[in-house]
Amino acid sequence: LINDFKRDKESRQDWEQGYVSGLDLLGFRYRDQTRPFQGASGVTHPLLAEAVTQFQAQAYKELLPSSGPVRTQVVGDDTQEVENQAQRVEDFMNYMLMEKMEEYTPEFDQLLFYLPLAGSAFKKIYYDELMGRAVSKFIPAEDLVVPYYATDLKECERITHIVKMSENDILKQQQAGFYRDIELQETSPNQSDIQKKYDELEGTSSSGNNIDFQFNILEMHVDLDLDEFEKTSNDKSKNVKIPYIVTVDEGSQKILSIYRNWDEKDELKIRKDYFVHFKFLPGLGFYGFGLIHMIGGLSRSATQSLRQLLDAGT
Repeated sequence: LINDFKRDKESRQDWEQGYVSGLDLLGFRYRDQTRPFQGASGVTHPLLAEAVTQFQAQAYKELLPSSGPVRTQVVGDDTQEVENQAQRVEDFMNYMLMEKMEEYTPEFDQLLFYLPLAGSAFKKIYYDELMGRAVSKFIPAEDLVVPYYATDLKECERITHIVKMSENDILKQQQAGFYRDIELQETSPNQSDIQKKYDELEGTSSSGNNIDFQFNILEMHVDLDLDEFEKTSNDKSKNVKIPYIVTVDEGSQKILSIYRNWDEKDELKIRKDYFVHFKFLPGLGFYGFGLIHMIGGLSRSATQSLRQLLDAGT
């Protein structure tokens, strides 16, 4: 599983590099230029930043109105009793999303800013036993890895969610019995190119001795053929792979947990879906196209022209 994950991650190196170089076009960080002369203009044209902000503002207004995002529609026979039931469902879900699920609004707002840039963003929706309620968390595209031949999440045979966890959070999960009680190994603090670029744009840096997230946990939603739980096909010599959630500590390369990922009463053992894929524009493959891909070249040219005009004036 570790080797499969590494191959999946390497297969999208070009996508990561293109995304990192495109983030510079936002112009969030001003640099003093020394070329073609000391004090030359380092301004960035706001074309990309303005387009991203406009999309975020308009989408937020439409998708998260003050009354709540959920609307219900009665399908089939419409009676007063069914309408009342539909209204109760709508009221309850809006109450859960806007009041009880505190993370829903800010994380959705962050997703709407990220989405037009990267072209793809994800949400992970599941029931949290510790909180006692449903949880909807935003996952950036760099933290969700799929095989290079994947076309969509439904048909994808392996989905890896990279979860950065502190030692205390893992100990809590081990004490609760959710993870196996094994010795863990800290992951090397080498940051990805995307995370380095995020830190550069935000103006933050790690102190080196104090790493907030010390462990990389790989939560892999994968189809496996395990001897203990096998579903045989018509051909008795073949075993059909069935869905599991396997959690692996990347540092020690030890398995923390294995859980079934189908309903216990489901004879077909259909995989439960935890992830939702948001696409800005449908791309040619798994990932969508963002504004970096669509107008990145135009934004770069506008920036160059603007700097040349200012430098000529200087």
